[in-house]
Amino acid sequence: MSVSKVVTGNYAAAYGALLSRIQFAAAYPITPQTFIVEHLSEFVHDGLLDADYVRVESEHSAMSAVVAAEATGVRSFTATSSQGLALMHEVLFLPSALRLPIVMPVVNRTVAAPIGIWCEYNDTMPQRDSGWIQAYVEDNQEVLDMVIQAYKIAENKDVLLP
Repeated sequence: MSVSKVVTGNYAAAYGALLSRIQFAAAYPITPQTFIVEHLSEFVHDGLLDADYVRVESEHSAMSAVVAAEATGVRSFTATSSQGLALMHEVLFLPSALRLPIVMPVVNRTVAAPIGIWCEYNDTMPQRDSGWIQAYVEDNQEVLDMVIQAYKIAENKDVLLP
């Protein structure tokens, strides 16, 4: 019997991580991505997800933590948005150089000062040469599907890219 649920894109991303059986997640909440990591922490707290979840002090630390975890063979996950991705920039080249299959949903949001709330791609486009595979989705079902597919693609021995 099939189950139909209406969920947000953030919930779909977190649920995709749950279905992918991640073992480690490190993240720092940033709007509009905050609910992804909140749902993940609830899944871990409620015993639905057997994973270590670490709320770090910044997005730079989040990427550093998942790089370290993935380097030991632990399926890892993080998520970010906007200025958070910009803060990760320094560390983004490590996973691709080390061929680490990390999955990171990015909830696109304009990079603007002092704050921008509009959906734009000026957070992800500057990262196009960092070696990460980028996939853009159209709806919440595609968010769920792409998180799961991203692990299959990234962990393929012929790909091994974040």
